[in-house]
Amino acid sequence: MKLSSIGSLPLLAIALAAVPCAAQAQTADDPADSSSDDVGDDFHNRTNQQADIVVTAGRSLSQLDVLAGTSVVEGVELQRNMNGQVGEILEDLPGVSGSGFSPGASRPVVRGFSGERVRVMSDGIGSLDASNTSDDHAVSIDPLTVERIEVLRGPAVLLYGSQAIGGAVNVIDKRIPRSIPDEPIHIDGLASYDSVNDEYRVGASVDAPLGGGFVAHIDGSYLDAGDVNVPGYVLSDGLRADVLAEADEHEGEGELEEAAELRAVANQQGVVPNTFVETKSVNAGLAFFSGGSNFGFGGGYYETTYGVPENPAGGHEHEDGGEEEGGEEGVSIGLKQYRAEYRGDLDLGSGFLDRLQTRVGYSDYTHTEFEGSEVGTVFDVEGFEGRAEFIQAPVGNLRGSFGGQFYIRDFSATGEEAFVAPNQTEQYGFFTLQELSFGDFQLEGAARFETSSVSSTPLNVDRNFNIFSGALGVSYDIGGLRVGVNGSRVGRAPAGEELFANGPHVATGQYELGDVDLEVERAWGLEGFVRGNLGPATISLTAFKSWFDNYIYLNNTGTLVEEDGSPLPAGEEGGLPLFNYLQQDATYYGVEAELAVPFVESDTFSLLGEATAEYVKAELADGSPVPRIPPLGLTGALTAKTGPFEVRGEVQYFGEQDDVPAFESATDAFTFVNASIAWRPLRGNDNVTLLAKVDNIFDVEGRRATSFTRDFIPMAGRNLSVSARFSF
Repeated sequence: MKLSSIGSLPLLAIALAAVPCAAQAQTADDPADSSSDDVGDDFHNRTNQQADIVVTAGRSLSQLDVLAGTSVVEGVELQRNMNGQVGEILEDLPGVSGSGFSPGASRPVVRGFSGERVRVMSDGIGSLDASNTSDDHAVSIDPLTVERIEVLRGPAVLLYGSQAIGGAVNVIDKRIPRSIPDEPIHIDGLASYDSVNDEYRVGASVDAPLGGGFVAHIDGSYLDAGDVNVPGYVLSDGLRADVLAEADEHEGEGELEEAAELRAVANQQGVVPNTFVETKSVNAGLAFFSGGSNFGFGGGYYETTYGVPENPAGGHEHEDGGEEEGGEEGVSIGLKQYRAEYRGDLDLGSGFLDRLQTRVGYSDYTHTEFEGSEVGTVFDVEGFEGRAEFIQAPVGNLRGSFGGQFYIRDFSATGEEAFVAPNQTEQYGFFTLQELSFGDFQLEGAARFETSSVSSTPLNVDRNFNIFSGALGVSYDIGGLRVGVNGSRVGRAPAGEELFANGPHVATGQYELGDVDLEVERAWGLEGFVRGNLGPATISLTAFKSWFDNYIYLNNTGTLVEEDGSPLPAGEEGGLPLFNYLQQDATYYGVEAELAVPFVESDTFSLLGEATAEYVKAELADGSPVPRIPPLGLTGALTAKTGPFEVRGEVQYFGEQDDVPAFESATDAFTFVNASIAWRPLRGNDNVTLLAKVDNIFDVEGRRATSFTRDFIPMAGRNLSVSARFSF
C-alpha cells in the first residue's frame, strides 16, 4: 500500500518546524530544562485529586476541566484495574464500559457510544488500527506500559476529530520521553498473574538521560493467557435451550452423532474454549529538551494473537463440520502493527502565541483472521495522522488554542471472505477551543470544520463530506459547586466499512452489508452538570441527551444467507445472519453520578466511601431500541488506608437489560463483589506497590449487554490476581 496523498504536507511541515527551532533555542547559558512538559514520571507522585488533574491530550484545557468532565485512571487504580484491553480497564468509571467481544478484543463504550463514535488515541494521535471498524478487532495499544488513561467528554473532544462524537479515550505512555530524569537511569515495571485464565503479564520501561538535553527510552511487554474460567454453563439460558432443541430434532431424524455434538456444546461448563491471548510489544524513543521546548521521535512494534469463540447457534460453518484441516478448531486473529511517532512542543516566547504543540503518527497494521490454521481474511491498514495546535498566551481572562489536523488511511482486505472493498479515507480539519472566565462564570466554546473523502477504486465510488461542528458551555461556581450546561451540534461522516461492507465476516460469524448512499450523521447534544465539594463530600452529577439525525447502526435483519449473500433455502441448516448498515433518527439520554465521602481522616488512618451510578437509554425513531446499550450500573466502595496499606472492597450491580431490538437477547441482572489490598513495603518510599485482589468473589455469572458475543462468552468467574509495580 502507498499513501499517495500530499495534501497533508503543509501541516507536516509545520509539525516538523518545531525540530530546528527547538534546537536553535538552546544556548550555553540556557541549559536543557525538563520542566516544560513534566507530567510526573513517578506514578506514585501524581495526585488523584480532581482539582489537580493535568490533561495531556489538550494542554489548552484548564487544570480542572469542569466543562469536559475529564476522568483519569493512573497509579494504584490503574494497577488494580489492569484487566484485558483498554475497554475493561475503564469499566469502573461511571458512563464507561467495555464492548467485551472476547478477552482479546474490547473497546471502550462511553455513554452507550462505541466503535466509530469513540476515538481511542495514543498520546493525542489515533490508534491507527482497525479496532473501530468491528468489535472483534483488538485495540493495538498495550496498557502494560502506559502511565495513565484519560476519558474526555464535552466541547474539548472536537479537537480530536468527528470520530470523537461520543467521547475520546487518550492513552498516555512514555514512548517519547516527557522530561529529563533526575537520576542516571529511571526504571518502571509491572508484573502480574491472574488465576481465572492462568494469565502472566510483565512490562518494563527504561529512561536514561544522555547529556546535552537528550533522553532515551525503551520499553517492552509480554502477556500470555489461557482460556477463561466461568461459572456455570458457557451458553446463556436462551441459547442453550435453542441448541438442545436442535439436538432433539437431529435425534428425531436419526442423526445421533450430530445430536451428541450439539448436546456437548450446550452442556459446556466452566471454561470458554478458544479464548486464549498472547501479546508482545517493544517501543523506543529519543527526545531533546532545550529551554522551554522539546521534541522527540519514537517507534514501536505490537503483536497479538487471540481466539474468537464461534456462536454454536449460527455463523461460519467449516466444510468438514467444524474442524479445520490439521486438527485445529475455531477462529483466531493475529495482528501486527509497526508505528512511528513524532512529538514537538515549541516555546514561542511572550507574544500572542505561547506554544506550538505538534504530533505526527504513522502506522503499518496487518490483521489476519484464521480459520484453524488456514488464512481466511487479511486486513491491511496504512495510517498517517498529524496535528499542529497553537496554544494562546492568556489575554486577560481569555485562553485557548487553535490548529489543524489531517488523517489518511489506506484500507484493504484480501482473501476468500474479504467482506470490505479496498478503500481510502482522507480527513482534514481545523479547530479551536476558547475559554473565558469572568468572576464565578466560565464560558467555553469549541468549533471544528472537517472535510472528509471516502473512496473505493474497485467500486468506482468517491464520497465527499464537509462537516461543521460546534459546542458551547457555561458554568457557575456556587460555594465550591460548579453548575453548568453544555450544548453541541456535531457531525460524523460514514466510515469505509459502513459504506463498502458486502460479505461474510468470519470472526463475527455474520454477513455484513454496507450502504454506499449513507449520509452524514449529525446530532444535537445537551448536558447539564453539578460538580465539586459539598461539605466534606465530593460530588458529580451529569444528565445528558442527544438527538441524532441519520444515525448509522448495524441492524440484525433476522435473515440467514449463504456465504455469497443469497438467501438460505428453506429447511437448509447453517447460513450466516445478515446484518446491514441502516440510518434513521435516534435519541440517547442518560445520567451519571459520583459521590465520595471521607468518613475518617487522620494522620494514621483514613476511610473513604464512594458510590457511582450510571444509566443510558437509546431509541431509534421507529421506537425500537438501539442495539447493545449498557444497563443500569451501581457501584459502592470503601477504601481504608493506614500506613503502607490500602484496602478496598466494592460491590458492583449491573441491571437487567431487556430493552433490546428484535433478534437480540436480553441480559439478566447480576452483582459482583470485589476486594483488594495494596502494600507499599519500602518505608518512606512509595515507589514499590504490591497488590492482591479478588474479583467476582462469589463466582457469579454475568453477561455484558454491550457485547455481540454475550450469549456464548460470559464474563470471567472468580479471579485471584497478584501484581507488583515499581518505579526507581
